[in-house]
Amino acid sequence: MKGTVAQVRSYPGSVQLLMVNQFTINLGFYMLMPYLATHLSASLGLAGWTVGLILGVRNFSQQGMFLVGGTLADRLGYKPMIIAGLVLRIAGFATLGLVESVPALLAASAATGLAGALFNPAVRAYLAADAGERRVDAFALFNVFYQAGILLGPLVGMLLTGVDFRVTCLVAAGIFALLSIVQIRALPARRADDAKNGPTREREGVLSQWRGIVANRPFLLFSVAMIGFYVMQFQVYLALPLEVRRVGGGGTFGTAAVAVLFAVSGLSTILFQTKVTAWCKARMAPGRALTWGLLAMAVSFVPLLAATAIPVPDAGVGLWLLAAVPPTLGALLLAVGTMIAYPFEMDTIVRLSGDRLVATHYGLYNTICGIGITLGNLLTGAALDAARAAGLSALPWIALLALGLACAAALYGLHRTGRLQPPGPKPEMQPATA
Repeated sequence: MKGTVAQVRSYPGSVQLLMVNQFTINLGFYMLMPYLATHLSASLGLAGWTVGLILGVRNFSQQGMFLVGGTLADRLGYKPMIIAGLVLRIAGFATLGLVESVPALLAASAATGLAGALFNPAVRAYLAADAGERRVDAFALFNVFYQAGILLGPLVGMLLTGVDFRVTCLVAAGIFALLSIVQIRALPARRADDAKNGPTREREGVLSQWRGIVANRPFLLFSVAMIGFYVMQFQVYLALPLEVRRVGGGGTFGTAAVAVLFAVSGLSTILFQTKVTAWCKARMAPGRALTWGLLAMAVSFVPLLAATAIPVPDAGVGLWLLAAVPPTLGALLLAVGTMIAYPFEMDTIVRLSGDRLVATHYGLYNTICGIGITLGNLLTGAALDAARAAGLSALPWIALLALGLACAAALYGLHRTGRLQPPGPKPEMQPATA
């Protein structure tokens, strides 16, 4: 842990602040969001479809506006978008705790989603710019802070929600308010391409910029190939908990086993992310690291696939082990794959952008992957339903394994053909010499 702290302190103050920023953002977000559906359905008595609509509006407003948020960050500067996003989260979270009407709840949910679309691309572009040549290591540390917030947030939220969900909302809003003040006072202003022809960049129209990014075929291919990364990563929250409860049932055991999944995923990242990144940097090119990361994630579903061949005991230790061990091992392997791939993923986006319009590239990338996550989770849910109906418990794990292998193969192909290399200047024609 001391080594991690020393690494963080070796970066400029802006980079350190952005890491703490992300920890705090995730702390506040995960204090509230895991308990929102219960509040809406149990406390407010809303119908299931209404709860789904309110939660879906948040996701749609975030994924659908990432490109706009990234574009604004490149044109107006990173700091204003970070502040604007934090202020929107304050308003959204406070409103979620204080209102009961559906229109107000929809507006608050949309505001929290839009907030993420504003500050997420700006934070990553700012971090990449100020970390410079050390951005792979910086993103590894960033992921440590990111996961620490995810791990701690639900625990704090559980304690506060035990008092009142409104208290959770107001405390989360207060955290974002404090963070906003710190960012306003301490975060230096940062513009995209500060040192490179700023006025020229401003004269280029938004549509022209978007057309240029859409014409960047290696970037689009990379974005599509990485959809599998996010679909597989999300199964810690979807397929793995459902498998624990399918085999082991609900109740205290199911709740504890699911908590172990999250703890294994978060703690392994906090403890080993920087070591894994250093090991990979010393031994392989970014494209190979990405390929190995997705392969590790694909293999994470093999223990679950193998467990389907074992008869489920009626009760006892055997049932508990079968319900808990394969999903926990799967969560650990998913975390390892994420640790391998994530820093190189973030770095590859910057390289494929040619260090130009980085936030806009992050925005479009997040939109593409967000759409992929939605479709992937719908298909995963359909596979889980089909498996239960037909008695084919192996079906979801076969599908996820195949998805991981296909995406790993796609990344390997992009790496081998040189499409993950940054775009270079066109070579000048030289006169022939005798």
